[in-house]
Amino acid sequence: MKSNNYYTQSKTDFGPEPFTVNIEYATIQNPFYRRALWTGSNLQLTLMCIPPYGEIGLEMHPQTDQFLRLEEGQGIVKMGNSRERLDFQKTVYRNEAVIVPAGTWHNIINTGFMPLKLYTIYAPPHHPHGTIHRTKAEADAMGD
Repeated sequence: MKSNNYYTQSKTDFGPEPFTVNIEYATIQNPFYRRALWTGSNLQLTLMCIPPYGEIGLEMHPQTDQFLRLEEGQGIVKMGNSRERLDFQKTVYRNEAVIVPAGTWHNIINTGFMPLKLYTIYAPPHHPHGTIHRTKAEADAMGD
């Protein structure tokens, strides 16, 4: 089994091998817009850092349920059954979780002065193994 201290390793994705991590510390230390930390056959753990007044961007995953937990910052989550009708809106803060059912349009907007640090679990995985997007612009350019 490999070391579980991902901060000192060059490896970007530790799945599908057994793995442990201090998820709060890893999330807070993550400087990237998106980093797939662990990808397996049935789920994926991804760290995110949304800059002040930035957003994840409106998206929908037809076959993927999503769990998100905020470790730092605050924002607004918007969800709905169509791109034009995001009828679920709630302010979310540190230590809160958001559940996004498959097929639901959603976005999280950072409303604070500091980066919004969160992690998300996709089931099944949504991004390719080892994905790192340094910025939202980079993710958008890659079609992700």
